[in-house]
Amino acid sequence: MRTHTYFISDVHLGAPSVRESQERERTLVSFLKHIEKDCKQLFIVGDLFDYWFEYKHVVPRGHTRVLGQLALMVDAGLQLDIFAGNHDLWMGNYLEEELGATVHHRPLKWSPDEGKTAFYLAHGDGLGPGDRKYKALKKIFTNPFAIWAYKRLHPNFGVGFAARMSRTSRNSQSDDDHAFKGEKERQLVHSKTVLKEEWFDYFIYGHRHHEKALVLQTNESEDGTKIDSTYIVLGDWIRLNTFAKWDGTHLTLDSYNSRK
Repeated sequence: MRTHTYFISDVHLGAPSVRESQERERTLVSFLKHIEKDCKQLFIVGDLFDYWFEYKHVVPRGHTRVLGQLALMVDAGLQLDIFAGNHDLWMGNYLEEELGATVHHRPLKWSPDEGKTAFYLAHGDGLGPGDRKYKALKKIFTNPFAIWAYKRLHPNFGVGFAARMSRTSRNSQSDDDHAFKGEKERQLVHSKTVLKEEWFDYFIYGHRHHEKALVLQTNESEDGTKIDSTYIVLGDWIRLNTFAKWDGTHLTLDSYNSRK
């Protein structure tokens, strides 16, 4: 019986090479097959692809193993939600039409149990203070006219050029860039700001490529029960193969080892 909800992020299919991407893709497919019997809903919280851009009749080549497995799971009853990340922000309606996925371009407020538990879900890029250069670039990249103009380029050039830019951006970052920055972490600051206005039991993000779980705030209900608001960063599928699972009562973080 399908009862669990799973969360993953930052697979970056297509990078850094076809061979390495396909190896990672096979691991992810193995994970999807491992959870398909009990997975009711799957959230892919951004950067499933290292690059993605949809022309009217053309999408980037590759990724057939994962897309095929996801299609089979959706056909069997899975509810699939995919967030556009900073590397695949140009998602259109292809994944909705072909996979039956719901694509999210903004943070999502979600409750699995009629309001008893509240989740705040977002890829995490551009949230919090600072990072003005990226926020300005994102506005340009997601401008409808800019997207229309880019689609005028031949796909052989457009896809190749943007993929190289994505690869250059990722390669310019070190492990230290992805390390947890404590109270300065932008997603953490954003969560605390949101929490001042509205309660969420869980804030779940991708983007930062590290795994983190910490309590932001603890409240006490009328009956004296203590309730935590927890901040979660999902890690990635480049080094960590990490995921979160909601069983209807508890949220747990874990990692997948296909060799077990």
